[in-house]
Amino acid sequence: MKVVTLFNNETKLINKAIQNNREAQHVLFELHAPKMLSVCRYYIKDTQHAQEVMLNGFLKVFTNLKSFKHEGSFEGWIRRIMVREAISFLRQNKTIQFVDEAYHHVEIHDDVSQQYDVAQLQELIDKLPEGYKMVFIMYAIEGYKHAEIATLLNISVGTSKSQLYKARKLLQDNIKTLNTKEYGTR
Repeated sequence: MKVVTLFNNETKLINKAIQNNREAQHVLFELHAPKMLSVCRYYIKDTQHAQEVMLNGFLKVFTNLKSFKHEGSFEGWIRRIMVREAISFLRQNKTIQFVDEAYHHVEIHDDVSQQYDVAQLQELIDKLPEGYKMVFIMYAIEGYKHAEIATLLNISVGTSKSQLYKARKLLQDNIKTLNTKEYGTR
């Protein structure tokens, strides 16, 4: 790949992309698209819709590239755009529902062992109701705090905590069911 050797430094690559250099933009896309599709796929079950959201996200990335301040990770900056695009997509399709209930802290142990592959875990996460799924992904996978989740999703911190609790509980129940089906044990 001749293009990669031309732009081996990401900062140079970003600067070229800001100048509307299509080769640089293409290289940036190729470098980050696989991870960003995974991010979109966390939130959106249908792969085609996830790809559409990712492409819309990259359109925003390249449109707003001048606003990247080179503080922190470029990948992290793109990731935040993708998360917001996924949330926006789900809002537009009215698939997000949050049940605003009082949060009662109960300790839940995540006993997911190494016996499950990524596809099985993604399938279990996909089965969660959208509100549970979004909060779970944002908290457990993306590392957002409850206050950040509440702000991004326009919900209360208590609702965020409640959704996370319910998501974890439902995942544990589904894993127990899966274990029972596969191994005949509890």
